[in-house]
Amino acid sequence: MSRNMQIDATLRALADHTRLRIMRLLAHMELAVGELAQVLGQSQPRVSRHVRILCAAGLAERRKEGSWVFIRAAIREAAAPPLGAAVAALLGVAERDDPGFAARCAEDRRHLAAIRAAREAMAAAYFTRHAAEWDSIRSLHSPDAPVEAALLAALGEGLGALLDIGTGTGRMAQLLAPRASHVTAFDKSPEMLRLARGRLQSLAVDYVQGDFTALPFADARFDTVLFHQVLHYAQAPELVLAEAARVLAPGGCLAVVDFAAHEHEELRNAFAHARLGFSDEQMLALMSEAGLAAAVPVALPGKPLTVKIWTARRLPHPASAQKVPA
Repeated sequence: MSRNMQIDATLRALADHTRLRIMRLLAHMELAVGELAQVLGQSQPRVSRHVRILCAAGLAERRKEGSWVFIRAAIREAAAPPLGAAVAALLGVAERDDPGFAARCAEDRRHLAAIRAAREAMAAAYFTRHAAEWDSIRSLHSPDAPVEAALLAALGEGLGALLDIGTGTGRMAQLLAPRASHVTAFDKSPEMLRLARGRLQSLAVDYVQGDFTALPFADARFDTVLFHQVLHYAQAPELVLAEAARVLAPGGCLAVVDFAAHEHEELRNAFAHARLGFSDEQMLALMSEAGLAAAVPVALPGKPLTVKIWTARRLPHPASAQKVPA
């Protein structure tokens, strides 16, 4: 697309109030088309039409995952081409200086928070119902032994201070504790932490309850951070990984054990999965945006799902997070 054609398409794409609202929502996180439709109070076909216009103008990008389509902003204030950066800056200024637009954007974010809270409550209820049988449920997806052996090989010795995010019943904390100077088991579910305490009672472990989007730890606190079959529950994995990178010391290792991208839609409802796994491209992009340098991933094919192990080191000067008005 020539420069003149690009600016024409950009200005036409922005000449609609709904599309401006969509861009402000996407400035915060990647969203499914259905989520956008609920927040905007419009039909999904109508929202899809707006999304097509934004994508054609290079302002947004689509990513299909099973029957869902996720949308993300194609512009980043820190790294976008000049035109894209100018659009991002303009919309940020508009929200700060236009009271009417700011009120509409704030209301949209409140609706979005309510939708996400309902979905997270559904996932939390699932965890509560199945806490005692979690290990056996996980084993239905992939054999544990080869995955654990591959994880130990990928991480090596000398893990230092280890943070196990989404510790569940504590199996990974138990496995890695001999290689760590200290272990912190972190989970949102009190039931899971109670089970982990039972399993790990012979070990010196800190147990912390909280949300993986707002870790209650100081910057650079840990030498190793682990997500074992956890990230597919994240509505916004980019925010979760950015937070994990924040608490990781420079040169520290982050490991993600999760499913490769797949098409098993039943896992959304049956097991409360927010994401149908991750492709290498997605994961490496997420890690890069969080200021992490990724290593070559490890694949462990299974039936029906393949498990991947992605590891990365925190760079000395990680990319700064995008700033958006509250």
